[in-house]
Amino acid sequence: MRILVQRVTSARVTVAGKTVGEIAPESQGLLALVGVTHTDDAAKARRMAEKLWQLRILDDEKSASDVGAPILVVSQFTLYGNTTKGRRPTWNAAAPGSVAEPLIEAFAAALGGLGAHVQTGVFGADMRVELVNDGPVTVLLEV
Repeated sequence: MRILVQRVTSARVTVAGKTVGEIAPESQGLLALVGVTHTDDAAKARRMAEKLWQLRILDDEKSASDVGAPILVVSQFTLYGNTTKGRRPTWNAAAPGSVAEPLIEAFAAALGGLGAHVQTGVFGADMRVELVNDGPVTVLLEV
């Protein structure tokens, strides 16, 4: 599982022109783009949720758990794109939807169970993601 985390002052995901998840403007939060590979499981999803929840990348080295920062979770299979050969990425390392969707849901649920205010995109949809990166701060999480 890979999570590209961006500290944001606002973020929004829209599908077909409708907002499906957002972090309100002028409130610091985290946008988590989540990719799943074939060897991931529910235990790893829980560990990654705990790691993200405790990650100290907010102002004054605080974590989302310290300040109750909102988290927007968006599925992102392209995090497992392989570009080592040629000019066209391959997606072989990305788990198929039947594996990835339940694990992304488990990740979001684990965050919620830790006390996070979580919103999500729509798995498999053509999503538009808008964000204002704060800092900018962008971190890649892997376990």
